[in-house]
Amino acid sequence: MQLENTQVVGDVIKRLRRAEGQLAGVIRMLEAGRDCEDVVTQLAAVSRALDKAGFAIIATGLEQCITAGEDGNAALDRARLEKLFLSLA
Repeated sequence: MQLENTQVVGDVIKRLRRAEGQLAGVIRMLEAGRDCEDVVTQLAAVSRALDKAGFAIIATGLEQCITAGEDGNAALDRARLEKLFLSLA
């Protein structure tokens, strides 16, 4: 499956870059000996950002699959989409 929706791809890239910055911040916090609660809070934010990026990609894949399915040739079958979705759950 290749993502065809450039708006979604752009949004996902922004989200991943933000997560990348948050992760770098977590590393700096650990190196500086910051409080465990602060580190875990930021790590949870990184995890949520990654999850949202993954779900956006899967949602776009589902949309493309449904659209392609209307023409009779689905881009991804149900089992593969389910596997992708569950990989993030």
